[in-house]
Amino acid sequence: MPPQTRKRFGQHWLKSEKVLHRILEAAEVSKRDRILEIGPGTGVLTQWLAALADAVVAVEIDRDLCKRLRSQFEKLDQFLLLEGDILRLDLADELADYPGFQPNKVVANIPYYITAPILEKLLGSITQPNPQPFEQIVLLIQREVADRLYAQPGSKVFGALSVRMQYLACCELICPVSAKAFQPPPKVESAVVRLRPRPFFPVALNPRLFDYLVQLGFSSRRKMLRNNLKAVVNREQLTSLLDSLDALPTIRAEDLSVEQWVRLSNKIQEAGADSYN
Repeated sequence: MPPQTRKRFGQHWLKSEKVLHRILEAAEVSKRDRILEIGPGTGVLTQWLAALADAVVAVEIDRDLCKRLRSQFEKLDQFLLLEGDILRLDLADELADYPGFQPNKVVANIPYYITAPILEKLLGSITQPNPQPFEQIVLLIQREVADRLYAQPGSKVFGALSVRMQYLACCELICPVSAKAFQPPPKVESAVVRLRPRPFFPVALNPRLFDYLVQLGFSSRRKMLRNNLKAVVNREQLTSLLDSLDALPTIRAEDLSVEQWVRLSNKIQEAGADSYN
């Protein structure tokens, strides 16, 4: 019998074996892997990870669930439970005394209300990417956020999050997940996504400027880019730069690809935007 969920932790227990197996397949878990699982909950996914991987580090904030997990997995040498908030834990410090548990992959059904900060925790940011990136990250998240992660230029959901995440990692949809796959069912649809951190080419010469331009560019989606970026570059100069990228002067933020965003940032940097160094 699964325990009662706590709304303040955004808990919904995954009950679909089909979805569970899609997560495991996407993560390509093997005996060479050390897995970080965020929010193991009742341990449904954890038991599979522990069987397939070399080691599992589970981070759980709910004290009652921690007691349950310790009881369930206490005999497994390859399982380590950290009680606390993933956003506040210093994983490197916590795992300093456990050399065999440094994770190379993340597999998790995360609380939807803290998806954005968890993504930043795992991937870092444009200005401060994770210096020791994971090989891959497989997450069960809200469908609305998932759609933004792998959205393509020109899409209504392609935005600042899309650009930032796709600069840091290859983002792909594994499968949509119905609310019926959970107990209790959430009020939103979900999806499994896979993120593969990798260096982006071309690299942003000035990450702070790049990040700032993306923020400005998507600040008013209905406006043309030449209006949103006028605080950084004048219209005439921007028109010339956009032309060099084969982009129309009337283009909007969501119509530029991630590569075009990086190249535009680099061209503005080269033209003398030194105040963002």
